[in-house]
Amino acid sequence: MAAPLPERVLARVAEVGGLYHRLLLVVGPPRSGKTGALRDIAAAQGWPLLNVNLRLSELLLELTQKQRALRTARLIGDIVNATAGDVVLLDNIELLFGPDLAQDPLRLLQGLSRNRTVVAAWCGEFDGTTLTYAEPGHPEARRYARPEAIVVSAETSWPHGEMASPTAPHGTQETA
Repeated sequence: MAAPLPERVLARVAEVGGLYHRLLLVVGPPRSGKTGALRDIAAAQGWPLLNVNLRLSELLLELTQKQRALRTARLIGDIVNATAGDVVLLDNIELLFGPDLAQDPLRLLQGLSRNRTVVAAWCGEFDGTTLTYAEPGHPEARRYARPEAIVVSAETSWPHGEMASPTAPHGTQETA
C-alpha cells in the first residue's frame, strides 16, 4: 500500500534542493487530494500555502487585458517572494493557464523555483514522460514532454507512479 500523499510529497521535497529548478508538482485530477495534502503539509511544516487564483486575481482586477498579460509573471513573483521561508506551497494555479494572460505556466513555476523550493498542485496528468493540463482542444490545454520538475502523482493507481526528470532538457510545450 502506498504512503499517504503528504508523506510522499515530503519525502521528495529534499530531492529538489540540488536541482536547477527546485520545483515539485503534485499532479492529479480534480478532487484527488492535492489541496488537502498541501494543507496538511503547511500545517505540519509551517510552510506558507498560497491560493494563487485568489491572490493573483486581486492584483489583476484594476489592470487592462494587455497589462494583465504583461505583468502576471512579475506579480506572481512578487507574491511568492513576499512569503517567508525556503519552501512555498502553491494551490489553485488554474488562472495561470488562462489564454488571456498568455503565460507558460510550467516555465513560470520553474522561474519561481530558482531561489526557493516550490511545491505546486497541478490539475492534470503525468504519464511518466508527459505532463498535461486540460483536454486537447481546450483553450487552456498544455502538454509538456519531459518536464524539468519532480512529479508526485496524487493518485497511486497511475501506472507510471512518480518520476523525476531533473537531468532532462527543458520540457517542450505543446498546445493541443
